[in-house]
Amino acid sequence: MSDAIPNIQEESFHAIDESKLFPAERASHKPRILLLYGSLRQRSFSRLMVEEAARILERLGCETRVFNPSGLPLPDDAEADHPKVQELRDLVMWSEGMVWCSPERHGAMTGIMKTQIDWIPLAPIGGIRPTQGKTLAIMQVEGGSQSFNTVNQLRILGRWMRLITIPNQSSVAKAWDEFDADDRMKPGPFYNRVVDVMEELTKFTLLTRSQSAYLVDRYSERVESLEKLSERVNMPAAVAAEKTAEAAKPEVQAVPEKASCCTPKATPSGGKCC
Repeated sequence: MSDAIPNIQEESFHAIDESKLFPAERASHKPRILLLYGSLRQRSFSRLMVEEAARILERLGCETRVFNPSGLPLPDDAEADHPKVQELRDLVMWSEGMVWCSPERHGAMTGIMKTQIDWIPLAPIGGIRPTQGKTLAIMQVEGGSQSFNTVNQLRILGRWMRLITIPNQSSVAKAWDEFDADDRMKPGPFYNRVVDVMEELTKFTLLTRSQSAYLVDRYSERVESLEKLSERVNMPAAVAAEKTAEAAKPEVQAVPEKASCCTPKATPSGGKCC
């Protein structure tokens, strides 16, 4: 078989650099983990799960922060400089890994969970990508029998955000029965699984954080500069195309009012009717 690949741009095609894949100098600070939950109820079980996960992560040597989504506007209903949007984005930039935990509502994640994810851009902020190459663990809670609809959706979103989504996950059925009067998770198989997930997240974060930039370094992006990519897919072009399509629509002619076909007759009151 010939090793000639005529479609490859040689200046952008790089051999794997093992010194970058296995760097001699590695980060030594505590892994930084951001935790998001998907309910604003006073006794939110997704929040209680996240708080329990944070305790486990801290025991494993991580630094954790939990974002409170109360007051976060809907996407496109506020500017990106909104204080809650900035708070969320700053925490994402700070993090090296994340935990997403949502209740299952109507067989899917909640709008509150999706709103948080929608406010996290895939495009760089200040030249830095907020999510790419970072780790992610996913969990869900439900009020009834066990389901995996929400974690499946979260896994798709994690992949789309180019996060390293770990294989393990947690789904807690009848969550109302898994927490005691002090809002602490009871011991048992569900709790053990949460420990498994947090342990795996910590391991993957330690394994990948020092080379995360190299892991997401892509041939396609070396071929096409960020400037050219922006020109190709930017929003103004889409808006201009929409305006062009609108202008090309034929004008709708007003329908003339139908003339009366009756012969007016006088009424006792002096008026006329048909």
